[in-house]
Amino acid sequence: MASDSRAEYERRIHRVMAHVDRHLDQPLDLEALAAVANFSAFHFHRLFRAWTGETLGDYLRRRRVETGALRLVTQPRTSVLEVALAVGFGSGEAFARAFRQRFGASPSAWRDERNSGQAERSLDQARGDAGFDHGRPAIPMNEDTTMNDKVSLIDMPATPVAYFRHVGPYGPPVARFWMERVAPWMEENKLLGRVRYGIAHDDPTITEPAKCRYDACVVAEPKEVLSGSPLRTALPGGRYACTRFHGTVDEVDAAWQRLLGGWLPTSGLQLDARPMLEHYPVDATFDPKTGVFDCQLCIPVQPL
Repeated sequence: MASDSRAEYERRIHRVMAHVDRHLDQPLDLEALAAVANFSAFHFHRLFRAWTGETLGDYLRRRRVETGALRLVTQPRTSVLEVALAVGFGSGEAFARAFRQRFGASPSAWRDERNSGQAERSLDQARGDAGFDHGRPAIPMNEDTTMNDKVSLIDMPATPVAYFRHVGPYGPPVARFWMERVAPWMEENKLLGRVRYGIAHDDPTITEPAKCRYDACVVAEPKEVLSGSPLRTALPGGRYACTRFHGTVDEVDAAWQRLLGGWLPTSGLQLDARPMLEHYPVDATFDPKTGVFDCQLCIPVQPL
């Protein structure tokens, strides 16, 4: 009973987080979010802080600023004011104040630094220098050994899944999460032949690694009885831009950055509020000796 109760709390908090990410451009007050969670508005702010370690107001502000930062990078021709309004700030000034408090620079200066940093890292790589960004080797945007040049636009249907969430750094910890938590659960429920998805909700170059969220998902019908109290959701359908990834967990974040910072700004498309997906088909490969695996990296897109 205790585990069922905890799972229900987790489902409701996740429902609120998903609602926030989808509606950042709209007013998000305490009463409305408490209703999404089906908790009392009088107590919801205390429950949210106890569960997440952040007040509801701090969480909303952080998600708006971090989503704005991602849009600054992936939509370089979009003005700071347009980004501010798109993530729920009432003015460019309010966005700039919150942004400076989070990143220590104005939105314009931060975007210029990111763009110039990418260019400088490409030059360093060409010269054979050892450039690094957040502990990862520099990889120029026009070179790619792990991601195919072809990016395909596909229309995906809404897909029901069961999932477990990892909160913390990406990379090897996520691989261990799949192997130690998810794979045994899949085997226990005879799900090893199912399509899987990974959802990295946050950009670790923007969000603190300790707060990054990753969902390990397996396709499962809503009424399918499964042990272990997995969380349930439906991955939203729609148009995605997808490309094949072949490499290790240490390389996948750099591949995401190339897709978002290299391909997307020249595509005439932009991200929308749906999550980005790692798509693992039934025949996806994994080499336990090298750690090399295959998947499709998929980003949700709409016209610019």
